[in-house]
Parts: sequence; structure tokens; C-alpha cells
Amino acid sequence: MAFSGGRRKWIFWPGLFIVILCGMAFFRRGEKERYVTERVEQGSITAVVSATGKVNAVVTVQVGSQVSGTLQRLFVDFNSPVRKGQIIAQIDPTVFSAQVEQAMAKRASDEADVEKAQVVLDDAKRNLRRMTDLLSQNLISQSDKDAAQLAYDSAAADLKGQQTQVDQDQAALKTAESNLRYTTIVSPVDGTVISRNVDVGQTVAASLQAPTLFTIAQDLTEMQVDTSVDEADIGKVQVGQEAEFTVDAYPDSSFRGTVQDIYNQPLIVQNVVTYDAIIRVKNPDLKLKPGMTANIRIKNAYREKVLKLPNAALRYRPEEAPGPAAAVKTGKSRVAEVWVLRKGKEVPVAATLGLSDGSFTEVADGDLRPGERVIIEKIRRDGSPSSAGGGRSPSQRF
Repeated sequence: MAFSGGRRKWIFWPGLFIVILCGMAFFRRGEKERYVTERVEQGSITAVVSATGKVNAVVTVQVGSQVSGTLQRLFVDFNSPVRKGQIIAQIDPTVFSAQVEQAMAKRASDEADVEKAQVVLDDAKRNLRRMTDLLSQNLISQSDKDAAQLAYDSAAADLKGQQTQVDQDQAALKTAESNLRYTTIVSPVDGTVISRNVDVGQTVAASLQAPTLFTIAQDLTEMQVDTSVDEADIGKVQVGQEAEFTVDAYPDSSFRGTVQDIYNQPLIVQNVVTYDAIIRVKNPDLKLKPGMTANIRIKNAYREKVLKLPNAALRYRPEEAPGPAAAVKTGKSRVAEVWVLRKGKEVPVAATLGLSDGSFTEVADGDLRPGERVIIEKIRRDGSPSSAGGGRSPSQRF
């Protein structure tokens, strides 16, 4: 009897396990498949080109120095408003003042030499006149008259040389005076100082190139965004298009501008070709500052009261359907197969596509109706999402 009881236990537990598995399979077959869907909507859609760029002042002037020396005084600092012609810095003028005085003394000395040469020329002229008269009376030889002529010509040449030297002195004096004036640094425009690169006591060396002392933005109420547009999108960007952008400093605020210009020069960085598009924007409250990074959306097309579906629906395709989901071009249009949930079943519907804003795509033609639910994703019976789905968070499940 003990052996018979053990045998019954050995048969009972495996049998119970089989019965449980059969029951689970029966109930699993009774479960309905679930879908993640979104509604086909009617509304507006805007096609945009996304890009990044830098905010800059429309006119930025770098103020440098044409002479070398020690910076003696600073009259402005960061954010200082300046007017055209206003003194903003002073280089020690001592050396340049001495050079002006030296040039003036040299000119005075050479002017005295000119007067001396003029006296010599006048004397040689009188002597030549006397020798000419004496020769006419046969009182002197021809050689005496020739010597007087030579002395006169030599005195005239010497006077001309001395006058040329005075002209050189005058030019040297102008150069020295100009260098003296250059020790006073003035603002070339009205604007705001956005950069100061020197301090009092610093030596400015302008031997090879003019060092930048200040950077002045002419008008910070008018700004521009230098935008890098990918070569694949540059054909969609046109002068006059509206643009909207945000900056990290004000993530909840949008700024609007207009495409002002498109540069034809390509910029190639790591084999990526981009083009500069210049966007002009008003900045009356001075929120935008030079150097800010802008995330830009340039509007290149707009439609109102159109039928649109989520882009995730274009990526969905049942696992048993042959081939991947794709939009096929027919002429200038794109035709895609969209799967719709009708009476609990997946039904394919052809749709002619139009504009896309990255999240929604216009349905230009097709058998889709407003409010109809397109399939985004299928949920398997074990609760895992189908790999054919669009990977979106569920908006509604059935």
C-alpha cells in the first residue's frame, strides 16, 4: 500500500501542472490584441528647417592701436556706452611728443640751411652778371665767366636740395604728429563696449599688427543670428522667410526674426557642408547677448485646415506584412501605407503625403477621415510591444 500511494503522488503533480498550462493557454487565446493608436486630426501644419547658430551684433568694431607704448589711462569698461569720437584710452605720449619736437627742430634747421643756400645763390648770380659784363668788354677770359656760371649752377642745385630736405622734414613732422594723435584712442562708432582686452600699465605692441584693445557693438537693439544650415536643407531656405528660435538663457521664450541673407560660401567641418543664413531680429529689451547659442526653426511652408497624422503611424507595419514601412514617391507626391484600426482589425489605407513638421505629416489625399485612429504600435499578448511599432508612448490602447 505504501508503494501504491507514492505512485499516485508521482502521477498527480505532473498532471496538475499540465492542467494549469492548458488553462493558461485557453485564457490567453481569449485575450484580445491591444494597440496603441492616435487620432487623425484636422488643423494647421508648418514645415520648418531646423538649425543652430550664434547671436551676434549686426555691426561689431574691433578698436586697436597703430602705435606701441604703455597704456596710461582707460576711460571705459565692459558695457560702457560710447559715442563716436569719444576718448576711450590713452597711451603714454611722452616718446611721441619728443619725436614731434625733434621733427620740428630738424625742419627749422633745414629751413635755415635753405636761407643760407638762397644767400649763396644770390651772390653767385650777382657774380655771374659781373663776369658776363666784363667778358663783353674783353676784360676777362671765357674761363673766368665759365667758373662764375658753374658757381651759380652749383648754388641753385644746392638750394633745391635744401628745399627738398625741408619737404621731407615736413612729412616726417606730419608722421610724428599723427603718431602722437594715435596715442589717444577714440571710438569710431556709437555703441556699447562688449570686450576690453587691456589694463592700465600694459604695454601695447603694434609692430606686426594692430592689437585689439576693445570690441564695440554698434547697436545691441538690432541683432543677427549667424545660422549654419545643412546643405540638404539650404534649398528650402529663402530670403524673407520667418524664423523662430530659442536660447538656453530663456528656454520658455521664443524670438522671431527674418532671413536677411544667405551666403554662398560653403563651410566644411569634418566633411559636413553647411551654409550661413543670416537672421535679423529685434532686441529692444536687450535679452539677447552676443555669443548666445540659438536653436532655430525657419518656416518654409504653411498649410491651414488640413488632415494630418502622426509620423509614428508611417513607421508602423504589422509583423506578418511583407517588407518594411516606407513612403513611395510618385512624381512630386509621396504615397504611404497607413494601418487603421477598424472594427478591431488592422486595415491598410493608402495616403498621399504632403508637408511634415517632424511630428505630423499632411494627408493630401487618401481614404482617411478626421477622428479615425491610426495604429502606432501593437502590444503582444505577453505585454511586450511589437518591434514593428513606432516606439511612441501610448495615447490610447484597445
